[in-house]
Amino acid sequence: MPARKKTAAKAEPKLPPDPRQSKSRLWLTFPAPLITRPVIWELGQKFKVVFNLRQVSVGKDIGIVCLELDGARSEIRAAIKWLESLGIEVEPVEISVLES
Repeated sequence: MPARKKTAAKAEPKLPPDPRQSKSRLWLTFPAPLITRPVIWELGQKFKVVFNLRQVSVGKDIGIVCLELDGARSEIRAAIKWLESLGIEVEPVEISVLES
């Protein structure tokens, strides 16, 4: 029986990025009553976004989070609106955040 040649799997064609997709880096400032609430987890459950925590500082009276959101622009806008409705201050990141 002749040996069969292994064929390489065909590479998937690379599609251009969806113009409706977006990536946003945000500073979130949590008031004291929300520090222990799993808000970021809730955000991931409520909205079709991928989140990445870039930097976090939590104290007794305030929590500050640098959050990267990746997804459809409409989902990111809705997620930001939801965060603000909870009383979380949301600001865009102006400078690069160091990876650690």
